Amino acid sequence: MDRHGSQIPEREMTMETIGRDLREMQRIPLAPEHIAAIRAAGTRTHHAKGAMLAEIGTPADRFVYVEQGEIEVVNPFTGQRMVPSMLGPGQYMAEIALLSGGSWSMPMRAAEDTVVTEVPRHEMLRLMAAIPEMSDIIITVLAARRRRQLDTGDGLLVLVGEDIDRAIRRVAEFAARNRVPYRSYPVGSPEAARVATSCGTGAEAPMVVFGRDLVVTDPTPEKVARLLGLDQNLPEEDAFDVLIVGAGPAGVAAGVYAGAEGLKALVVDDIAIGGQAGTSSRIENYMGFPTGISGADLVWRGEIQAMKFGTRFVMPRRVAALEELAEGGFCATFANGQRLRAAAVVVATGVQYRRLPLARLADLEGAGIYYAATENEARFCRDGEVVVIGGGNSAGQAAMFLSRVARHVRLLVRGETLATSMSHYLSSRLEADPAITIEYGTHVAELHGGDALTGVTIRNGHGDRTVDTCAMFVMVGAAPNTAWLADLVKLDDKGFVLTGEAAGAASPYATSRPGIYAVGDVRAGSTKRVASSVGEGSVVISKVWEHVYGGR
Repeated sequence: MDRHGSQIPEREMTMETIGRDLREMQRIPLAPEHIAAIRAAGTRTHHAKGAMLAEIGTPADRFVYVEQGEIEVVNPFTGQRMVPSMLGPGQYMAEIALLSGGSWSMPMRAAEDTVVTEVPRHEMLRLMAAIPEMSDIIITVLAARRRRQLDTGDGLLVLVGEDIDRAIRRVAEFAARNRVPYRSYPVGSPEAARVATSCGTGAEAPMVVFGRDLVVTDPTPEKVARLLGLDQNLPEEDAFDVLIVGAGPAGVAAGVYAGAEGLKALVVDDIAIGGQAGTSSRIENYMGFPTGISGADLVWRGEIQAMKFGTRFVMPRRVAALEELAEGGFCATFANGQRLRAAAVVVATGVQYRRLPLARLADLEGAGIYYAATENEARFCRDGEVVVIGGGNSAGQAAMFLSRVARHVRLLVRGETLATSMSHYLSSRLEADPAITIEYGTHVAELHGGDALTGVTIRNGHGDRTVDTCAMFVMVGAAPNTAWLADLVKLDDKGFVLTGEAAGAASPYATSRPGIYAVGDVRAGSTKRVASSVGEGSVVISKVWEHVYGGR
């Protein structure tokens, strides 16, 4: 079952996910030499029974190794133990937020008098970098814990009214794409009433609750990110070797290799980890994942890998402008007015689906019109009629995924064939699936519905017809995100960044401005595939390192 009580299609459960099963991983012990290193770096501390060791929303600033006693996870609304298992001697209290500098997502307390060794975060990260075998065990367990949280929805975020409130739906999308666990309840449900009673609010209103009693007023992804520790404060005097703009496959791969090469790197994105690939429900042709993996899970794994090497991530954070400094390097100005310096910049902002020129499109976005097809959006399509627009792999993957939950999927393609725009394995599956109809030479001419989409008018060479639909997924066109670059680098006539010979540069990923590089879908002439984006993000860092340190 998913967090909303809906049955997950059996075929989707065979995919790779973000981590191994916690039941398998939670008992894997650290080696004696690992424990000795932790004890040497930490401080032995006693906690009396009932003492809180972690509170929701406070910085995950330490690694806690249990010497004696037990630590339990607490339900923030009832104060009772949340999960049956506890952390006993030889286990440790830590979350993925330890790597990123984020916040604890679950409250934890001593179930009995407990003795622990506590290692400050910065010292634990140093140990993990120095002892890769220990790091591998800890990161695998932390990923397994996050997987369990996502499966159960246990965590610090509760949403009420996601189904009727667009602001809360945007928060849900942000949380889902950043792999933040949350629970979602309909307004008026018994669960929503219990949450409202705990917070002292009305049970019939949509709301976002952080922890137990913090109701987020006028909820936005930015506010929630600050509470989660994802939108960290960056001192303006804190300069980086490389600023990587965009956290899709190319940007995250650049972050992995930048950290591995010892560069002080920062990755920023204005929405979430994953980029356009993060909206893909199932990628089957990426090497190493024979049963497929969602784009969001694939890139999330890369984020954890990059953080292991010291790369920092901040989001949602949009770069509004970039300027070259007289003394060398660059200064990025974010939409919130903050400024940050970097010796080099990697542009990995990718592309975004084009908005169709349809009346009332903006009014219905998030209320029947979507630009991603993940479990988050699929919940609103169960047993309904769905329209997908596009002829590329993303549209094909969306149609296949949605056919598991929708009664029928109608794929609209402007051209007369999929042969030139979609992988053969995918187009063959679409044609063979009885729940999917492909209509060529067709486009949407009109939208219908009041507060939510109820139908569309489809136009082709034979005329117009109106079909009922609960959702329309737009996955057509590719507009590059380059407006913030102003006149710093050369662009082609469509706004893609010119690199290599076309930009008068020696490196294939160098732009016309020394110190600025472009990789992935935003680069003119690039192959629009996840694997090629990962490759470009990986390779470009050698040239970045030469630019930053080659002349020293």
